[in-house]
Amino acid sequence: MRNDGHPKGSWYAETAAIRLPDLPAPEGEVRTGVCVVGAGFTGLGAALALARAGVPVVVLEAARVGSGASGRNGGQVHPGHRQDQAWLESRVGAGEALRLWKLAEAGRAHLADLLADVAPEAGYRPGLIVARHRPGGEGADAAHIDHMARVYGCEALSLVSRDALAEDLGTDVYHGGVLDRDGGHLHPLNLALGMARAVLAAGARICEQAPALSWSRRGGGIEVATSTARIACDRLVLTGDGYLTAIAGTARDRVMPINNFVLVTEPLGARADRILRSGAAAADTRFVVNYFRKTDDGRLLFGGGETYRQTYPADLAGYVRRSLLKIYPGLADVRITHAWGGSVGVTLPRTPLVAAPAPGVTLAAGYSGQGVMLAPYVGHLLGCEAAGDEAASGALESLRRLPTPAFPGGRFLRRPLTMAGLTWYALRDRL
Repeated sequence: MRNDGHPKGSWYAETAAIRLPDLPAPEGEVRTGVCVVGAGFTGLGAALALARAGVPVVVLEAARVGSGASGRNGGQVHPGHRQDQAWLESRVGAGEALRLWKLAEAGRAHLADLLADVAPEAGYRPGLIVARHRPGGEGADAAHIDHMARVYGCEALSLVSRDALAEDLGTDVYHGGVLDRDGGHLHPLNLALGMARAVLAAGARICEQAPALSWSRRGGGIEVATSTARIACDRLVLTGDGYLTAIAGTARDRVMPINNFVLVTEPLGARADRILRSGAAAADTRFVVNYFRKTDDGRLLFGGGETYRQTYPADLAGYVRRSLLKIYPGLADVRITHAWGGSVGVTLPRTPLVAAPAPGVTLAAGYSGQGVMLAPYVGHLLGCEAAGDEAASGALESLRRLPTPAFPGGRFLRRPLTMAGLTWYALRDRL
C-alpha cells in the first residue's frame, strides 16, 4: 500500500513538536558511502551511527520521515522481545536466549540515551501493564516473574491483583496482570523526528518522497535507483518494515504487512483521573492486542483491531471504538477526535528479521509490534556494522540466527493463507 505521508487523522502528526527543514528528493548522480532505505526508527538509527562515525550517508524515504509504523504506533515501550524469554530458550537455547536478552537491555539503554540527547520532546513516561483478558494465569505470571529475576536479574516485574488492576485501569474487565517498571510510553513521531534532526546535524542527507526502486551492482559498489536519481554507494541498508518493496528481494516473503488502527478521544476531564491512575500504559493478552495510554492533556489513546487485507475499514473511528467500549463502556458519550491506521510488519514467529541478503547489503524489519524499543538500536548496530565495527556485527548475529521462515503460499497465496490463520486466533479472543 502506497504511503504518501503521515496518515490522515493522526494525532501524532497534529501534535508533533519538531519541524524539519525541506528534505527534497535527490536528483542526478549522487555518491555516498552508505545508502539507507527508510527513515523510520531503524533507518534513522543506522544513519545516525554512520554520520557520527564520519561515514557519508544518504537516507531515501518513500514518504515522510516517521510516516510509517515508527511515527504512528501506540507509543508503548516493551522491554525484551515480543516472544518471552522462556519461548526463546525453548527455540534457541539458554545461552542464545541470554544473549538476546542482553541485546534487548542494551536497546533499552540506547533508547534512554536517545530520549535524553536527541528527542526529549518524545515525553517518555514510565510503567507498562500487561493485563490478562481471561481468568486464571496468576501462577504462570508469578512463575514468569520469578524466572526473569533468577535467570536474567530482572527486578522490574511485579504481579498485579485483579482488584488492584481494576483500581488502576478504571475498568473491571481484566483478571490481573503484570507491571513492568522498565516499560513505558512516549510520542513516537517526536522520537523519529528528533532522531532525524540529529542525523541532519551530524552531516547526513535525508531525502523525502524518494522511494528506492531497485539496486544493482556497479563496479565494486552498489547503485540504488530512484525516479529522479542514481545513488552510488559502497553499502546498502534496507529498512521499511511493513512497507518493504521488491527492492528487498526474497526477504520480503518473510515479512507480512498487517493493518493496525488507533484512535484518540477528546480530553476526558475529571474522568481521566479514574483511568490509568498510575500513569502507566496498558496492553492486554489478546492475540489481537488492545493497548491504551493517557496523553499529557488527559485524552485516551487506544489501539485495537487488525485487518489483513490491503483495504481499511470505511469508519476507522467506529471500528476501533467497538473495542474501546468493551473495556470502557462508560466512555460511550466521549467524542473521538482522531483515528488513523497503517501497516506494521510481522514475521511468522514474531521475531525480527535481520538478514544480509547479499554482500554489502543488510536488512532489518518485522518487529511485530516491538519496534519502539528494538528498532532504533537494531538500526544503530546496522550503522555501526556498516562503519566497520566488528562488535556490532557480532551483536547482530544473535538476531540473524533467529529462525524467520517465509510465510507459506508464496507471493500470491501467503496473504489468504495467513488471513485464515490470523482470523482463527482473533476469533479465539472472543471465546
